[in-house]
Amino acid sequence: MSMPFSEAAWLCLAVTAGSGAIILCKYKSPGQLGSRVVCLAALWGGACLLSLSLFWSLILFSLSCFLLYMLSSGQELLPVDGKAVLVTGSDSGFGHGLAKHLDKLGFTVFAGVLDENGSGAEELRRSCSKRLSVLQMDVTNQQQIKDAYSKVVEKVQDKGLWAVINNAGILCFPMDGELIPMADYKACMAVNFFGAVEVTKTFLPLLRKSKGRLVNISSLGGVFPLQQMAAYGSSKAALTMFSSVMRLELSKWGVKVSVILPGGFRTSIGGTSESWDKKMQVVLDHLPPEVQEDYGRDYILEQKNFLRSFKFSCNPDITPVMRVVEHAVSAKSPSAFYEPGRDVYMSLLMASFVPTSVVDYFSKKNYTVVRSSDLGMPK
Repeated sequence: MSMPFSEAAWLCLAVTAGSGAIILCKYKSPGQLGSRVVCLAALWGGACLLSLSLFWSLILFSLSCFLLYMLSSGQELLPVDGKAVLVTGSDSGFGHGLAKHLDKLGFTVFAGVLDENGSGAEELRRSCSKRLSVLQMDVTNQQQIKDAYSKVVEKVQDKGLWAVINNAGILCFPMDGELIPMADYKACMAVNFFGAVEVTKTFLPLLRKSKGRLVNISSLGGVFPLQQMAAYGSSKAALTMFSSVMRLELSKWGVKVSVILPGGFRTSIGGTSESWDKKMQVVLDHLPPEVQEDYGRDYILEQKNFLRSFKFSCNPDITPVMRVVEHAVSAKSPSAFYEPGRDVYMSLLMASFVPTSVVDYFSKKNYTVVRSSDLGMPK
């Protein structure tokens, strides 16, 4: 007696979802595999709605099982064994958290900082193990990068360097692209892009030796248009493309490249209210009179409210970022892209498959919500 289609299809869907759940629990996936399992479940839901024949249902089921196998095969984590990793921008934010997290996991951590005598560097020395070394490393200073390289080579010797995590970055002052000073565009590119490229080129000989990992911290803003983020987003877009090209070119050396695309996490990258006031004054001092007249002084002054709203709407828990970077560094087969953060994966899907007019509509609507939320924010 043949099983009715609806029962057969739902049974296959249950088996696929169950297998995915087992894999997720077993490997504690940081979210990348989870997104794929959700897509497979959605695929099956669509198939059921289309009422495919039993034959095509079995074909789809077999394909789903094969994809789950391929996705799960690289989730195994490699042993730490004291592997050496370099993290730039470790003074605060993601970099500071990553340096501590990787140190706790047993890695030999080189924490590059902008100020080796600053509070962030002192906190790392005080709270981390003796395996962690703080390095003075302004990523826009070629000599400091070379000095850091020499210190790393001296310590790792023949072991090589397992991973480079390019995290150092700046936001600059977010406002309409026409209002952003050219100096801010250049500063964002200098740190977020050229700095990462310089560090990568300097340390690649060590990564080739270990067949290690290159992990670049980009941003959702580097692949999805975010209003008032023209300078920051452009620099992160450049970093994302650089990473993708390097992923192809370095594969012949056994070096794996991953890009992290965080969305909506609260760190100190935005600066303070005092720094916002200073930057706003610089903007006003250098804007041509006709631009000030077109936009209006009140509109320009309101720009800093966006940063305040954005800051308080972000998630203060950066654990999801720590988990995906750990996976990128430790997994046998790391993913090319990781999307930690609320709705990041769905935003990327929208940008890829939804008409641009629809994406723009929701992007503008979300921007309006963020701006209007400032009314209830503490000043």
